Amino acid sequence: MQDATPDLWVFAYGSLMWRPGFPFADVMPARLTGWHRRFCIASRIHRGTHRRPGLVLGLDRGGMTDGLAYRVAAQDAVAVRNYLRVREQSSGIYREARVKICLLGAERSDQRALVYLSEPAHPGFTRRVPVQRQAHIIAGANGGSGSNVDYLISTLAELKRLGIRERELERVRTCLGAIRGRRGRTLVSHCALNEWPPNRRLKEADINRFTHRANWR
Repeated sequence: MQDATPDLWVFAYGSLMWRPGFPFADVMPARLTGWHRRFCIASRIHRGTHRRPGLVLGLDRGGMTDGLAYRVAAQDAVAVRNYLRVREQSSGIYREARVKICLLGAERSDQRALVYLSEPAHPGFTRRVPVQRQAHIIAGANGGSGSNVDYLISTLAELKRLGIRERELERVRTCLGAIRGRRGRTLVSHCALNEWPPNRRLKEADINRFTHRANWR
């Protein structure tokens, strides 16, 4: 007979890889197909402010993403889900979903995992941003969870540890070096920050949906 409450799997592709913040029973490499990781989320809380938004990773449609899968014991599942909702849904930009992932251990297997997918209709979602502009946005942004630069560096360090190459993220890091002064002072072009993030009109139904998620506790 199966347990009434099964273990919870959580797929991590950004800061959850190197700072999960919740208890887990196991962790292993995993792959999500149909979505790719990129800087597409304007961050006004964790890595930026409302006056100076930063830029963080989200999952956009197409391609695939290699990351980590955490197995959370059944008795911790509700608490972990609530923790993730508070952490990930501060703006309501993510859609909470259960999707199929492939565990990349010695014996590959499929699991259904909790993952937060980006909502293109949300005003915080950004279309394709040139690499150099990504670097300018990230360079001077700081939020409640720390600097945007640290977010990028920590993510790249974890990806390297896992043997995962993300060439666009590596190019953003290279561009960061070109806009820093001799003593670590960041030289940000104000032109590169014009109309950032872009203003977008929302339908009333979208406003209600995103507000509901932001208040979802």
